[in-house]
Amino acid sequence: MHRRSTRLCWTLILLAISTTNAQRPGGSPFDRFDANKDGKVVRDEVPERLRERFDAIDANKDGTITPEEQRSYVLGQRPGGANLPPGVKAEKDIPYAGTKNPRQTLDLYLPEKPKGDRPLPVVVNIHGGAWLGGDKSGIGAIAGLVSSGDYAGVSVGYRLSGEAAWPSQIHDCKAAIRWIGANAEKYHLDPDRIGVIGGSAGGHLVAMLGTSGGVEALEGDLGPNKGVSSKVRCVVDEFGPAELATMGDAPSSTDHNSPTSPESKLLGAPIRQNPEKAKDASPIAYVSKDDPPFLIIHGDKDMTVPFDQSERLTKALKGAGVEVLFIRVKDGGHGGFRNPEIPRRVRQFFDKHLRDRPVGTISEEPVANAPER
Repeated sequence: MHRRSTRLCWTLILLAISTTNAQRPGGSPFDRFDANKDGKVVRDEVPERLRERFDAIDANKDGTITPEEQRSYVLGQRPGGANLPPGVKAEKDIPYAGTKNPRQTLDLYLPEKPKGDRPLPVVVNIHGGAWLGGDKSGIGAIAGLVSSGDYAGVSVGYRLSGEAAWPSQIHDCKAAIRWIGANAEKYHLDPDRIGVIGGSAGGHLVAMLGTSGGVEALEGDLGPNKGVSSKVRCVVDEFGPAELATMGDAPSSTDHNSPTSPESKLLGAPIRQNPEKAKDASPIAYVSKDDPPFLIIHGDKDMTVPFDQSERLTKALKGAGVEVLFIRVKDGGHGGFRNPEIPRRVRQFFDKHLRDRPVGTISEEPVANAPER
């Protein structure tokens, strides 16, 4: 779905949710999305094509949307980033690839009052959407990090599979990382302390950034910063595909082996008929001992990206001697986790690897999808 039409769908839905029509036959759209009738909507309850605005609407970043948050979003949204978290400033739609393609732009988020005088480490968010949809507007994954004053944040757009097949997506992401390195001095950033985070398709792409550092075939030749490194210092992969050819081997709500699956569309060819292409687009194929540290998070009831995708990647990384933490979210689906322990561990991970903070041992104990009441 194109960005304009997706935004239109969200606007229509949000306007409907913001009205008090719950007593009408069939209920409001919010009622229909609220599958368990707990008065909140989680990411899994929203159709995948509409999830790109979820983080922007989830004002308190607890992984759920309430009717009040929906109404506030509809009434308060203004062009130019009026919904930025307090203490955060933004420079948006910066071209990173030397083109005029709006998908090949990034948004830069800086704290209004950075802590200390040292250049800021950077956390880069790459959005999900099955490589078919989504955009860079959601900053929930990095908002708290930037508003703390300890980090800069970047949200990256990239060409979707309806426009360009693999490896265009990773070429775009690497060009964005190179842009950060090339412009680090201008924005007082630390080019040697870049971490990445992404969920679902974004998890796949950040895992690719982590495992394919130095792989010339995936570097691409986009933009004016070709001599700058695209390697990253650490990776937070949230429920991302790791080995495309085996996604159809586990129970799933999607036929991943279909010629019309998101994976086939990413490759630009049926996945079953193109095993080499599928391998080329799989982070697990590039694992090596010099990969950066990984934190992998996955719900064990995920029916979109099978849980065993993260198990496979974790095993491969450990086998290569790479530092990797794997957190199983008990009864968790495809994102929408509501347990604050998860972002707490993510923050520990970034503090350890981007700020050299003595955070102690980061727990790998499984966590519940939501905190116990």
